[in-house]
Amino acid sequence: MYHNREILAVQQDEFTSFKQGSMSVMEAVKKFEQLARLYPELVPNEKEKVRRMIKMFRTDIAKQVSAGSSPPTLIADCISRAMKAEYWINQDTEARVQIFKAKKEEKAVEKQMQSRQNHESNSKGQTRPTEELPSKEEQSWE
Repeated sequence: MYHNREILAVQQDEFTSFKQGSMSVMEAVKKFEQLARLYPELVPNEKEKVRRMIKMFRTDIAKQVSAGSSPPTLIADCISRAMKAEYWINQDTEARVQIFKAKKEEKAVEKQMQSRQNHESNSKGQTRPTEELPSKEEQSWE
């Protein structure tokens, strides 16, 4: 019996310390729901379930879910807000990636143009070989 209590305590710790991490909102919600079904005594009502769920989300999502004058009181509202937050965070991230790629491409084009200009100016600056002029010493002998 003692062994079972130990296992139960470890599993409860998994639930109380569960974090979204790199999972999507829906993946994290699914895992959260599975753990909540195993330990209903840890989430005895909707309010506690919402509180724990917000705590489980990544900080950037949790801030947006609980922001505003009326934080969510229902699980469905909490999940909806988290999904919207995740969507906009991903959109913002994608926009930053696109800007970074565009700047990187722009720098590559500039570098290529500069390289061409340098090559062209070096080509124009070269003259055809001419007869060597005599050195000052040679000139003095004449």
